[in-house]
Amino acid sequence: MNSKTFAVLSCCLLLFIWAECQKENPPKTPGKKVMKEPKARDINFPKVLDKKNKPGASMFPKTSSVKPTIISNRGQQSLSILTRSVAKGQFQKVPDILVLTAGETLDLRCKGKDVKWRYPPSLEDDDVERRLRIKNFEGHSQLIVVKSTTADTGEYSCWSFQCHDTECHVGKDRMGKTFIFFTDPQELFVPTEDYYEVIQLRTNQPTLLPCQVTNPLANVTLQREFPPDEIVVDGADISYDVKKGFTIHRPQPSHAGSVFCMANMDGVRQISTKYMLIYVNYPSSVPKPTISASVASFQIGEHFNVTCTVLGETEIIVDFTWEYPGQQMGRPPYVHEHTDLVQHGGQVQQKSESILYIDEARVVDDGLYTCIAENLQGSTRVSIHVHLIPAIQAPKKAKSA
Repeated sequence: MNSKTFAVLSCCLLLFIWAECQKENPPKTPGKKVMKEPKARDINFPKVLDKKNKPGASMFPKTSSVKPTIISNRGQQSLSILTRSVAKGQFQKVPDILVLTAGETLDLRCKGKDVKWRYPPSLEDDDVERRLRIKNFEGHSQLIVVKSTTADTGEYSCWSFQCHDTECHVGKDRMGKTFIFFTDPQELFVPTEDYYEVIQLRTNQPTLLPCQVTNPLANVTLQREFPPDEIVVDGADISYDVKKGFTIHRPQPSHAGSVFCMANMDGVRQISTKYMLIYVNYPSSVPKPTISASVASFQIGEHFNVTCTVLGETEIIVDFTWEYPGQQMGRPPYVHEHTDLVQHGGQVQQKSESILYIDEARVVDDGLYTCIAENLQGSTRVSIHVHLIPAIQAPKKAKSA
């Protein structure tokens, strides 16, 4: 290779090296700075004081990369001590309402050392098949229902006692309950033994018609038998609870009669037990009687009477019973009772009276007279004492000498 050729090759090599250097270090533009893009972890976002435009407020918009805060509900779940076995070694927290199919096996577990259970009456009376089984262990109790039926529909609850020294009580976090429906497409109501049930419509308290369904999705209405008609359920005077039935909150005479519940689901229509509703004007309180005697004391052979009086609500029946001294000696009572409406304190009230007559008083009539006044709320006793005046003997005449 001659010197001329070597010089040409050297120039080409220098030009190639210079071009590569220009790629790695581009020339700077006058008045502009080339800044290296920082990594995400190198950015220091300013602190946010509040949502208004105050000094230090964030100028960066929120992005989807910010993860939301998740509030754990483990503390709430721990309050329930009742669980259900769904598979071998698998348990679920029991909800407020649980729907199962009749025939399924129910397996509940309740945490605690001293556990008590409450369940529907059908399982309490099951002495033949013994479908209910309860097993107690050191840390929990197990309730098993085999061959379940629609009659087993109802509330299942458990509670665990906490004992300190000699005192035991049930803690708020040591209770659990659930309402379980055992469904059957051909049996929409929980079966009962009675075709007719007599229920009192008491004016002082709500009245429950316990037509319990086996499926919470069933459409239930309240029907009157004579004349046939559907009773309006407005939620105020009459309401419906899928766990209980219909409640008449303010019983009226118009509610009396024969009624029944009707359930409709998937083309199947059934009626419940018929309820014979009897209206009873129930008193708001026990009677408050007063007692008086026509005399405070008597002599043998005189006549007197003792009167027991009750002022109260109208159309309320008051029954009277007497206890008197001559009763033990077989002295027959002579009693007269009557009821009137009177004005008292600007109101119309009912005055009920019972009068006990004592004719030709004797020594045995001396003593305590007690009146017992009773209504549907209870009874009250009042008493008064009537004394015998001893006969005054005439002074003896002095003998003549």
